Amino acid sequence: MRKFLLAAALIGAATSVAAAQQLDLGGIGKADGATVGYIIQMFGLLTVLSVAPGLLIMVTSFTRFVIAFSILRAGIGLQSTPANLILISLSLFMTFYVMAPTFDQAWNTGVKPLMDNQISQTEAFEKISDPFRTFMLHNVRDKDFDLFADLARERGQVVAKETVDLRILVPAFMISEIRRGFEIGFLIVLPFLVIDLIVATITMAMGMMMLPPTVVSLPFKILFFVLIDGWNLLVGSLVRSFT
Repeated sequence: MRKFLLAAALIGAATSVAAAQQLDLGGIGKADGATVGYIIQMFGLLTVLSVAPGLLIMVTSFTRFVIAFSILRAGIGLQSTPANLILISLSLFMTFYVMAPTFDQAWNTGVKPLMDNQISQTEAFEKISDPFRTFMLHNVRDKDFDLFADLARERGQVVAKETVDLRILVPAFMISEIRRGFEIGFLIVLPFLVIDLIVATITMAMGMMMLPPTVVSLPFKILFFVLIDGWNLLVGSLVRSFT
C-alpha cells in the first residue's frame, strides 16, 4: 500500500510538472511582432528547404549535365543502364565541381556573415544571390535573355542586365541550358546513328529481315564508346563548356 501511494504521488507530481510546462496555444494570438516574425521566418525556411532540389536545378549547371547523359543513354540504346540514380548522382557531383567557386563565394559573403549576425537577412539574400546571378549572366544566351527582358518591359518593368531580377534571369538561363543540352546531345547521338545505319544496311543486304538492327548494333555502339574513352571525353567537354 505504501508503494502504491508513493507511486501515485510521483505520478501526480510528474503530471503537475508536465501541465506547468504545456504550451499556451491561446497566447499565440496575442504574440508580439517579434514572435510572429520568427514564425514567418520558420515557415519561409521550411518552404525554401522543400524547394531546394528545384532551386539546384534552376540556377546551376545540373540541367545541361543530366540532359546530355540522358540523351547518351538513349543514343546507345540502353533503357536502364546506367541507372537513373547513377546519372543523377554523377550530374550532382559534376554540378558541385563546376559550381564550387560560386558556392564558396555565396557562403563566405552571405551565409557565414548571416550566421555570425554580422549582416541582416535582406543583405544576406543579396550577397548569396549575386554569385549565382553572375554565373547565370555569364552562361545565358543573349537571345533568351532579351526574350524575357522584352516581356518584362511590356509589363512596364525596367530591366538592367547588371541588376536584373531573378524572376527574369532564371527562366532565361533555364531555356539556354536546355538548348545547349540538346545541342550537345545531338553531337553525342550522331555517331551512334551512323553505326545503326551501317548495321541496318548490312543486315538488310544479308536478307536478315526478322533480326532487329538495334540488337546487332548495340554491342558495337558500346564497344565504340569504350574504345574512344567516351565518359572521359564527354565529362571533360561538359565541364569545360562552363569555363
